[in-house]
Amino acid sequence: MLSPKYWFVPFLLGVILWFGLPSHSCAAAPVDPKILHVLNRLSFGPRPGDIDRIAATGIKAYIQSQLQPESIPYSAQLRRQLDGLETLRMSPIALLKNPTLQPGDQQSPQEKRRNSRMWTRKVFDQSVEARLRRAIGSDRQLEEVMVEFWFNHFNVFAGNGLTRLWVGAYERKAIRPHVFGHFRDLLGATARHPAMLLYLDNWLNYAPNSKGPRGRFRGLNENYARELMELHTLGVDGGYSQDDIVALARIFTGWSMTRSPRQAGNNSGFYFDANRHDFSDKVFLGTTIKGSGIAEGEQALDILARHPSTARHISYKLAQYFVADEPPASLVNRLRERFRQTDGDIRAVLETLFESREFWNPKYYNSKFKTPYQYIISAVRATGAENPQIKSIFGALRQMQMPLYGCRTPNGYKNTQDAWLNPDAMRRRVSFATLLGQGRWVGGKVDAVILAKTLGNNFDHRTQEVIETSPVKLRSALILGSPEMMRR
Repeated sequence: MLSPKYWFVPFLLGVILWFGLPSHSCAAAPVDPKILHVLNRLSFGPRPGDIDRIAATGIKAYIQSQLQPESIPYSAQLRRQLDGLETLRMSPIALLKNPTLQPGDQQSPQEKRRNSRMWTRKVFDQSVEARLRRAIGSDRQLEEVMVEFWFNHFNVFAGNGLTRLWVGAYERKAIRPHVFGHFRDLLGATARHPAMLLYLDNWLNYAPNSKGPRGRFRGLNENYARELMELHTLGVDGGYSQDDIVALARIFTGWSMTRSPRQAGNNSGFYFDANRHDFSDKVFLGTTIKGSGIAEGEQALDILARHPSTARHISYKLAQYFVADEPPASLVNRLRERFRQTDGDIRAVLETLFESREFWNPKYYNSKFKTPYQYIISAVRATGAENPQIKSIFGALRQMQMPLYGCRTPNGYKNTQDAWLNPDAMRRRVSFATLLGQGRWVGGKVDAVILAKTLGNNFDHRTQEVIETSPVKLRSALILGSPEMMRR
């Protein structure tokens, strides 16, 4: 524990000094600010040795390698850690079959419910561990950054029941394979995944007067259709009407889920139920879509993926994430054109972004306030920890009001300063920094000298003075709780 004499130092540094944004580095050996900038934006922050590696190979080579993650192997340790999580290899349908419940088992209903809860908890815990271990330890950092970006864009809340069981599979099957691919493929993968079908209620979307079950299936459910246009593609001002929402809901009637591999034709859990589909013709965004079954949904996704409003909406969000809370219109327009020219090639759009003069404008360096997820991951990475305590890190995310897979609303967590900067949030961050600086959760002492070097000694002169005049045992906590550490 910290001495009562010093407990207030990290808090004052984190809450009061954050107003003084770092304008220069006071390190004895200055670090190229471009290297720090690229590490702060294309990764969750530097690990020990990252700055020297980029200085040796060059910034352009680093960016190109990050855009081709398949060229970067996982470390042996990370592979072992992931290999030990057996539920990661299971399909959505396989996850439904709790292996602790064998045919013929004589278990009471209470025992079955308890075993089911335990199985769901195990699956969810392993999904959390996989995400956090990759974010902290993978050298494919841009891939992890884009997984965070796209999962948040196509958010699914792991509240309870099947969404909690499926959220990890959703990330692995619907998000990860497509983060650098074509937007249309990503859009289709999320639309068909049972986690999304369940979360946004499309499994309840039922053509009125059609054959099939009743009860909860009471007709059209517009929830997914509305969020698909407002959040996933066109944007709130994307030029659609209530009639378009109704038409899209009718188009997606019958897009549902199943527990049966035979019914689905595979283990994905997706199932098109023709008995629940509205086979009439529809007019959607000015285009007539003939009643033809599942093909209608694919045609609608094609229209949405290639719509000019989608190009602008996605471009704005990427520019906001990587450059500024209020991104320059010039950059958004350039990304929008690249999106349209390449038919939504995400890798090509990112290349344009990282080559832009706006991305490299020094006024945007350190301008983005980290979300709790970005802050915690960056702090743990900076310590160089090889085997951090994942449960404690997950708990810290909950404490900072950003639980992993825990955003209830479909618009995901905000990545702008106004959402996360307040006195209570800063108090929680500095408390975390104090414990982490003492070596909690990372398996050993955090050396302040190594930590400062890892971060490029990128401290304002006031921060540097506080660090240098404080007791040695406090310095790591002061660095991790510094104003500079809160920004990227």
